[in-house]
Amino acid sequence: MRFERRRGSAGFTIIEALVALAVVAASLAAIGALVATSARGARKIEAHLALVETARAVMAGLPKRDELALGSLSGDLAGHRWRVDVLPFAAGSADPAAAVAWLPQAVVITVRSPSGGMLRLDTVRLRRGAER
Repeated sequence: MRFERRRGSAGFTIIEALVALAVVAASLAAIGALVATSARGARKIEAHLALVETARAVMAGLPKRDELALGSLSGDLAGHRWRVDVLPFAAGSADPAAAVAWLPQAVVITVRSPSGGMLRLDTVRLRRGAER
């Protein structure tokens, strides 16, 4: 039995091959952009997590409430620069001359990463005041 080849049905035309290559190239470009965006997002989350963990470590290492005086503390932890500012808490309705059991202090913790990212935490701590 003899097979005869018909002209034009032996395979893909050059146009079909080019269209298939264009589809594959567009798909690979989209996948590459998605991977790059995901990697960039993961690096940002990782850097933010490092800032948060450093701030938590600094906060955990603060002196006890009665030992925390007004002023500033600073240092370096795992390459992250940190600074703690302890200020009198500004409350518009409070009388600063009144004898109270507890005095609020504003505590500002600032952490800066080696790459320049910064995180600032503002909190309030209570300190024993003068008893009545």
